[in-house]
Amino acid sequence: GSIIDASFTEAPRQRNEREQNQRIKQGERPEEFDANPAVGRQKDSEARWTKKNNETHYGWKNHVKADLKTKLILTSKTTPASVHDSQVFEDPLDEQDQAVLADSAEHEAHLIKHNAQEFLMRKATRGHPLSEAEQQTNHTISRMRVRVEHIFARMAQMGADLCRSIGLKRATQHNHLSNLVYNMDRYACLVR
Repeated sequence: GSIIDASFTEAPRQRNEREQNQRIKQGERPEEFDANPAVGRQKDSEARWTKKNNETHYGWKNHVKADLKTKLILTSKTTPASVHDSQVFEDPLDEQDQAVLADSAEHEAHLIKHNAQEFLMRKATRGHPLSEAEQQTNHTISRMRVRVEHIFARMAQMGADLCRSIGLKRATQHNHLSNLVYNMDRYACLVR
């Protein structure tokens, strides 16, 4: 099976004025950044802010598809941190995925279309708690899904969760190289 998940890659935080931030959100690069080349080189207008579990993150997301058995990263994609995981869920999937583990059940129809078994976490909503069977299923799935968290923890130990470069292309290169280094480290463990 394959596990799909994402982790934040932090970038150096920007100290911009409100007007500059508004222009950046609209997809424009403020003229002041390029007026002084030394300042412009240090300003990132592609990284984004997001909030998760009352923690603020600035930078990028490393979306990965990993093999359940070996914990090797098979594919990855880098996006700004504000992009939700569900918007990138379908990108790493292919015809060879027989079973997919993920943290949200909103893409069940896409997995059925690809003829893949789904092992998706179910969430309770207000007024509709999870049944005992759904809670047991979530527990079983989470025991397998935790393996992707091991990947991100090892990458954090290696320092791969901090990207000091500017721009999406360089952040993508950083994440691909970090994933490659992780795979080499993991392969050495598997061979031993």
